Amino acid sequence: MKDNKIYETLSKPLSKIGLSPISLAAFAAMALFPLVSPNEYYTKLGLTCMLWGTLAMGFDFSVGYINVANWGYAGLMGLGAYLSALLNKYFGISPWIGILIGGVVVAVLGLLIALLTMKMDAMFAALLAWFVGIVLQNIIAAVPNITRGAMGLNVRSLFATPKTAPYYYTMFVICILTFCVLKLVVNSKFGLSFRALGQDIEAAKAIGISPLKYRTINFVISCFVAGIVGGFYGHYVGVLSPNVLGTKNVVQILVIAYIGGRGSIWGSLLCAFILMPIFEMMNSLAEIKYIIYGALLIVSMIYFPGGLCKIPEKIKSFKAEKNK
Repeated sequence: MKDNKIYETLSKPLSKIGLSPISLAAFAAMALFPLVSPNEYYTKLGLTCMLWGTLAMGFDFSVGYINVANWGYAGLMGLGAYLSALLNKYFGISPWIGILIGGVVVAVLGLLIALLTMKMDAMFAALLAWFVGIVLQNIIAAVPNITRGAMGLNVRSLFATPKTAPYYYTMFVICILTFCVLKLVVNSKFGLSFRALGQDIEAAKAIGISPLKYRTINFVISCFVAGIVGGFYGHYVGVLSPNVLGTKNVVQILVIAYIGGRGSIWGSLLCAFILMPIFEMMNSLAEIKYIIYGALLIVSMIYFPGGLCKIPEKIKSFKAEKNK
Protein backbone atom coordinates (compact mmCIF):
# COMPACT_ATOMS: atom_id res chain seq x y z
CA MET A 1 0.00 0.00 0.00
CA LYS A 2 2.83 2.38 0.91
CA ASP A 3 4.55 1.66 -2.42
CA ASN A 4 1.33 2.46 -4.28
CA LYS A 5 1.00 5.79 -2.44
CA ILE A 6 4.60 6.72 -3.29
CA TYR A 7 4.00 5.81 -6.94
CA GLU A 8 0.81 7.90 -7.09
CA THR A 9 2.54 10.84 -5.37
CA LEU A 10 5.33 10.78 -7.97
CA SER A 11 2.96 10.22 -10.87
CA LYS A 12 1.01 13.47 -10.50
CA PRO A 13 3.87 15.96 -11.07
CA LEU A 14 5.54 13.75 -13.68
CA SER A 15 2.31 13.42 -15.68
CA LYS A 16 2.43 17.17 -16.30
CA ILE A 17 5.51 16.65 -18.48
CA GLY A 18 4.32 13.41 -20.09
CA LEU A 19 6.28 11.02 -17.87
CA SER A 20 5.55 8.41 -15.23
CA PRO A 21 7.86 6.96 -12.54
CA ILE A 22 8.52 3.93 -14.77
CA SER A 23 9.26 5.96 -17.90
CA LEU A 24 11.47 8.33 -15.86
CA ALA A 25 13.47 5.36 -14.56
CA ALA A 26 13.77 3.98 -18.10
CA PHE A 27 15.05 7.30 -19.47
CA ALA A 28 17.46 7.62 -16.54
CA ALA A 29 18.88 4.20 -17.43
CA MET A 30 19.18 5.28 -21.07
CA ALA A 31 21.02 8.45 -20.01
CA LEU A 32 23.50 6.45 -17.93
CA PHE A 33 24.08 3.75 -20.56
CA PRO A 34 27.10 5.35 -22.35
CA LEU A 35 28.86 5.63 -18.96
CA VAL A 36 28.63 1.87 -18.37
CA SER A 37 28.74 0.68 -21.98
CA PRO A 38 31.57 -1.83 -22.56
CA ASN A 39 32.64 -0.20 -25.83
CA GLU A 40 31.65 2.10 -28.71
CA TYR A 41 29.74 -0.66 -30.51
CA TYR A 42 27.18 -1.00 -27.74
CA THR A 43 26.83 2.78 -27.44
CA LYS A 44 26.12 2.96 -31.18
CA LEU A 45 23.62 0.13 -30.82
CA GLY A 46 21.85 2.03 -28.02
CA LEU A 47 21.72 5.11 -30.26
CA THR A 48 20.31 3.02 -33.11
CA CYS A 49 17.59 1.68 -30.81
CA MET A 50 16.62 5.22 -29.77
CA LEU A 51 16.64 6.50 -33.36
CA TRP A 52 14.35 3.81 -34.78
CA GLY A 53 12.29 3.76 -31.60
CA THR A 54 11.65 7.50 -31.96
CA LEU A 55 10.65 7.04 -35.61
CA ALA A 56 8.31 4.21 -34.55
CA MET A 57 6.77 6.46 -31.86
CA GLY A 58 6.03 9.07 -34.52
CA PHE A 59 4.59 6.41 -36.82
CA ASP A 60 2.48 4.94 -34.00
CA PHE A 61 1.13 8.41 -33.19
CA SER A 62 -0.79 8.26 -36.49
CA VAL A 63 -1.47 4.57 -37.04
CA GLY A 64 -2.28 3.90 -33.39
CA TYR A 65 -4.57 6.87 -32.76
CA ILE A 66 -6.19 7.98 -36.04
CA ASN A 67 -5.70 4.65 -37.85
CA VAL A 68 -3.63 6.20 -40.67
CA ALA A 69 -0.55 4.18 -41.68
CA ASN A 70 2.01 6.57 -43.17
CA TRP A 71 3.63 4.38 -45.82
CA GLY A 72 5.81 7.27 -46.91
CA TYR A 73 7.39 7.69 -43.47
CA ALA A 74 10.89 6.67 -44.57
CA GLY A 75 10.60 9.01 -47.56
CA LEU A 76 9.74 11.89 -45.24
CA MET A 77 12.60 10.96 -42.91
CA GLY A 78 14.96 10.88 -45.90
CA LEU A 79 13.70 14.25 -47.08
CA GLY A 80 14.57 15.76 -43.70
CA ALA A 81 18.03 14.18 -43.90
CA TYR A 82 18.75 15.45 -47.42
CA LEU A 83 17.35 18.93 -46.76
CA SER A 84 19.59 19.50 -43.75
CA ALA A 85 22.63 18.08 -45.58
CA LEU A 86 22.07 20.14 -48.75
CA LEU A 87 21.37 23.34 -46.84
CA ASN A 88 24.73 22.93 -45.12
CA LYS A 89 26.60 21.91 -48.28
CA TYR A 90 25.36 24.65 -50.61
CA PHE A 91 24.36 27.48 -48.26
CA GLY A 92 26.56 26.90 -45.22
CA ILE A 93 23.57 26.69 -42.86
CA SER A 94 24.41 25.14 -39.50
CA PRO A 95 23.34 21.48 -39.24
CA TRP A 96 21.44 22.31 -36.04
CA ILE A 97 19.32 24.87 -37.88
CA GLY A 98 19.12 22.57 -40.91
CA ILE A 99 17.63 19.79 -38.78
CA LEU A 100 14.87 22.14 -37.58
CA ILE A 101 14.24 23.43 -41.12
CA GLY A 102 14.03 19.84 -42.35
CA GLY A 103 11.45 19.05 -39.68
CA VAL A 104 9.35 22.10 -40.58
CA VAL A 105 9.48 21.43 -44.35
CA VAL A 106 8.51 17.77 -43.84
CA ALA A 107 5.65 18.90 -41.56
CA VAL A 108 4.44 21.29 -44.31
CA LEU A 109 4.56 18.44 -46.84
CA GLY A 110 2.61 16.33 -44.37
CA LEU A 111 0.06 19.16 -44.11
CA LEU A 112 -0.43 19.13 -47.90
CA ILE A 113 -0.88 15.34 -47.92
CA ALA A 114 -3.37 15.60 -45.05
CA LEU A 115 -5.41 18.39 -46.64
CA LEU A 116 -5.75 16.30 -49.81
CA THR A 117 -6.71 13.03 -48.15
CA MET A 118 -7.95 13.30 -44.57
CA LYS A 119 -11.60 13.81 -45.52
CA MET A 120 -11.51 10.40 -47.20
CA ASP A 121 -10.70 6.86 -46.11
CA ALA A 122 -7.39 6.42 -44.25
CA MET A 123 -6.08 4.27 -47.09
CA PHE A 124 -5.90 7.32 -49.38
CA ALA A 125 -3.52 9.10 -47.00
CA ALA A 126 -1.37 5.97 -46.71
CA LEU A 127 -1.17 5.53 -50.49
CA LEU A 128 -0.50 9.20 -51.25
CA ALA A 129 2.25 9.33 -48.60
CA TRP A 130 3.77 6.17 -50.10
CA PHE A 131 3.61 7.70 -53.58
CA VAL A 132 5.25 10.91 -52.31
CA GLY A 133 8.04 8.86 -50.73
CA ILE A 134 8.68 7.01 -54.01
CA VAL A 135 8.67 10.29 -55.97
CA LEU A 136 11.15 11.88 -53.53
CA GLN A 137 13.43 8.85 -53.77
CA ASN A 138 13.43 9.02 -57.57
CA ILE A 139 13.99 12.79 -57.65
CA ILE A 140 17.03 12.47 -55.40
CA ALA A 141 18.41 9.68 -57.59
CA ALA A 142 17.70 11.68 -60.78
CA VAL A 143 19.77 14.77 -59.87
CA PRO A 144 23.25 13.41 -59.05
CA ASN A 145 24.82 16.79 -59.82
CA ILE A 146 23.07 18.11 -56.70
CA THR A 147 22.54 15.06 -54.47
CA ARG A 148 25.24 12.75 -55.93
CA GLY A 149 22.45 10.18 -56.35
CA ALA A 150 23.50 6.57 -55.82
CA MET A 151 27.14 7.63 -55.35
CA GLY A 152 26.23 8.94 -51.91
CA LEU A 153 26.14 12.45 -50.48
CA ASN A 154 28.80 13.23 -47.90
CA VAL A 155 27.22 14.98 -44.93
CA ARG A 156 28.93 17.21 -42.38
CA SER A 157 29.10 15.72 -38.89
CA LEU A 158 27.44 17.42 -35.94
CA PHE A 159 30.53 17.05 -33.76
CA ALA A 160 34.26 17.21 -34.47
CA THR A 161 34.89 13.91 -32.72
CA PRO A 162 34.69 10.23 -33.67
CA LYS A 163 33.18 9.42 -30.28
CA THR A 164 29.56 8.24 -30.24
CA ALA A 165 28.57 9.73 -26.87
CA PRO A 166 27.77 13.29 -28.13
CA TYR A 167 25.51 11.83 -30.85
CA TYR A 168 23.96 9.46 -28.32
CA TYR A 169 22.96 12.29 -25.99
CA THR A 170 21.68 14.42 -28.87
CA MET A 171 19.45 11.55 -29.94
CA PHE A 172 18.49 11.01 -26.30
CA VAL A 173 17.21 14.60 -26.07
CA ILE A 174 15.22 14.19 -29.32
CA CYS A 175 13.84 10.87 -28.06
CA ILE A 176 12.70 12.07 -24.63
CA LEU A 177 11.23 15.30 -26.03
CA THR A 178 9.32 13.33 -28.66
CA PHE A 179 8.02 10.91 -26.04
CA CYS A 180 6.92 13.66 -23.64
CA VAL A 181 5.25 15.80 -26.30
CA LEU A 182 3.39 12.86 -27.86
CA LYS A 183 2.23 11.62 -24.44
CA LEU A 184 1.03 15.10 -23.46
CA VAL A 185 -0.90 15.41 -26.72
CA VAL A 186 -2.55 11.97 -26.49
CA ASN A 187 -3.51 12.61 -22.86
CA SER A 188 -5.15 15.94 -23.78
CA LYS A 189 -8.50 16.69 -25.42
CA PHE A 190 -6.77 16.26 -28.77
CA GLY A 191 -5.94 12.70 -27.78
CA LEU A 192 -9.58 11.94 -27.01
CA SER A 193 -10.55 13.21 -30.47
CA PHE A 194 -7.78 11.15 -32.10
CA ARG A 195 -8.98 7.98 -30.36
CA ALA A 196 -12.59 8.65 -31.32
CA LEU A 197 -11.63 9.05 -34.99
CA GLY A 198 -9.46 5.95 -34.90
CA GLN A 199 -12.19 3.78 -33.37
CA ASP A 200 -15.25 4.95 -35.32
CA ILE A 201 -14.96 7.92 -37.65
CA GLU A 202 -18.72 8.11 -38.34
CA ALA A 203 -19.59 8.18 -34.65
CA ALA A 204 -16.87 10.80 -34.08
CA LYS A 205 -18.33 13.01 -36.83
CA ALA A 206 -21.77 12.59 -35.29
CA ILE A 207 -20.60 14.19 -32.03
CA GLY A 208 -18.93 17.08 -33.84
CA ILE A 209 -15.30 15.95 -34.20
CA SER A 210 -13.83 17.13 -37.51
CA PRO A 211 -11.84 14.35 -39.23
CA LEU A 212 -9.96 16.86 -41.40
CA LYS A 213 -8.93 19.06 -38.48
CA TYR A 214 -7.82 16.44 -35.98
CA ARG A 215 -6.36 13.96 -38.45
CA THR A 216 -4.36 16.80 -40.02
CA ILE A 217 -2.99 17.95 -36.66
CA ASN A 218 -1.98 14.39 -35.83
CA PHE A 219 -0.41 13.71 -39.23
CA VAL A 220 1.60 16.96 -39.23
CA ILE A 221 3.07 16.26 -35.79
CA SER A 222 3.99 12.74 -36.88
CA CYS A 223 5.70 14.07 -40.03
CA PHE A 224 7.63 16.67 -38.02
CA VAL A 225 9.10 13.84 -35.92
CA ALA A 226 10.18 12.05 -39.11
CA GLY A 227 11.86 15.21 -40.43
CA ILE A 228 13.75 15.98 -37.22
CA VAL A 229 15.00 12.42 -36.74
CA GLY A 230 15.89 12.25 -40.44
CA GLY A 231 17.98 15.42 -40.16
CA PHE A 232 19.87 14.00 -37.21
CA TYR A 233 20.31 10.67 -39.00
CA GLY A 234 21.99 12.31 -41.99
CA HIS A 235 24.54 14.18 -39.89
CA TYR A 236 25.15 11.09 -37.76
CA VAL A 237 25.80 8.49 -40.47
CA GLY A 238 27.75 10.95 -42.63
CA VAL A 239 26.68 9.55 -46.03
CA LEU A 240 23.22 9.53 -47.62
CA SER A 241 21.88 7.59 -50.58
CA PRO A 242 18.36 7.34 -52.10
CA ASN A 243 17.94 3.96 -50.37
CA VAL A 244 17.31 5.86 -47.11
CA LEU A 245 13.90 6.86 -48.50
CA GLY A 246 12.98 3.29 -49.49
CA THR A 247 9.93 1.30 -48.42
CA LYS A 248 12.19 -1.25 -46.69
CA ASN A 249 12.84 1.24 -43.90
CA VAL A 250 9.08 1.80 -43.54
CA VAL A 251 8.68 -1.95 -43.02
CA GLN A 252 11.23 -1.86 -40.21
CA ILE A 253 9.48 1.09 -38.53
CA LEU A 254 6.07 -0.57 -38.98
CA VAL A 255 7.25 -3.86 -37.44
CA ILE A 256 8.60 -2.04 -34.37
CA ALA A 257 5.40 0.01 -33.96
CA TYR A 258 3.00 -2.93 -34.40
CA ILE A 259 4.89 -5.40 -32.23
CA GLY A 260 5.37 -2.69 -29.59
CA GLY A 261 1.63 -2.12 -29.56
CA ARG A 262 -0.47 0.35 -31.50
CA GLY A 263 -1.65 3.40 -29.62
CA SER A 264 0.82 3.15 -26.76
CA ILE A 265 3.83 5.31 -27.78
CA TRP A 266 6.04 3.70 -25.13
CA GLY A 267 5.54 0.25 -26.64
CA SER A 268 7.35 1.30 -29.81
CA LEU A 269 10.38 2.56 -27.89
CA LEU A 270 10.54 -0.57 -25.73
CA CYS A 271 10.20 -2.79 -28.79
CA ALA A 272 13.04 -0.97 -30.56
CA PHE A 273 15.41 -1.87 -27.72
CA ILE A 274 14.35 -5.52 -28.01
CA LEU A 275 14.22 -5.90 -31.79
CA MET A 276 16.97 -3.60 -33.11
CA PRO A 277 19.83 -5.68 -31.62
CA ILE A 278 18.24 -8.73 -33.32
CA PHE A 279 17.86 -6.79 -36.60
CA GLU A 280 21.52 -5.74 -36.38
CA MET A 281 22.58 -9.37 -36.07
CA MET A 282 20.50 -10.18 -39.16
CA ASN A 283 22.25 -7.63 -41.40
CA SER A 284 24.31 -10.38 -43.01
CA LEU A 285 21.10 -12.12 -44.15
CA ALA A 286 20.45 -9.40 -46.78
CA GLU A 287 16.90 -9.65 -48.19
CA ILE A 288 16.00 -12.65 -46.05
CA LYS A 289 15.70 -10.43 -42.98
CA TYR A 290 12.67 -8.69 -44.50
CA ILE A 291 10.93 -12.07 -44.74
CA ILE A 292 11.72 -12.52 -41.05
CA TYR A 293 10.29 -9.05 -40.35
CA GLY A 294 7.06 -10.12 -42.06
CA ALA A 295 6.93 -13.39 -40.13
CA LEU A 296 7.42 -11.55 -36.83
CA LEU A 297 4.63 -9.16 -37.73
CA ILE A 298 2.22 -11.97 -38.66
CA VAL A 299 2.98 -13.92 -35.46
CA SER A 300 2.48 -10.76 -33.39
CA MET A 301 -0.83 -9.93 -35.06
CA ILE A 302 -2.16 -13.48 -34.54
CA TYR A 303 -0.94 -14.25 -31.02
CA PHE A 304 -0.27 -10.76 -29.55
CA PRO A 305 -2.61 -8.40 -31.43
CA GLY A 306 -2.19 -5.75 -28.75
CA GLY A 307 1.60 -5.91 -28.90
CA LEU A 308 4.07 -5.78 -26.03
CA CYS A 309 2.20 -2.96 -24.30
CA LYS A 310 -0.78 -5.24 -23.63
CA ILE A 311 1.25 -7.96 -21.91
CA PRO A 312 1.05 -6.32 -18.43
CA GLU A 313 -2.76 -6.16 -18.77
CA LYS A 314 -2.90 -9.83 -19.77
CA ILE A 315 -0.75 -10.78 -16.78
CA LYS A 316 -3.05 -8.83 -14.44
CA SER A 317 -6.18 -10.41 -15.90
CA PHE A 318 -4.58 -13.87 -15.70
CA LYS A 319 -3.75 -13.34 -12.01
CA ALA A 320 -7.26 -12.04 -11.32
CA GLU A 321 -8.82 -15.13 -12.91
CA LYS A 322 -6.43 -17.38 -11.03
CA ASN A 323 -7.33 -15.78 -7.69
CA LYS A 324 -11.01 -16.40 -8.37
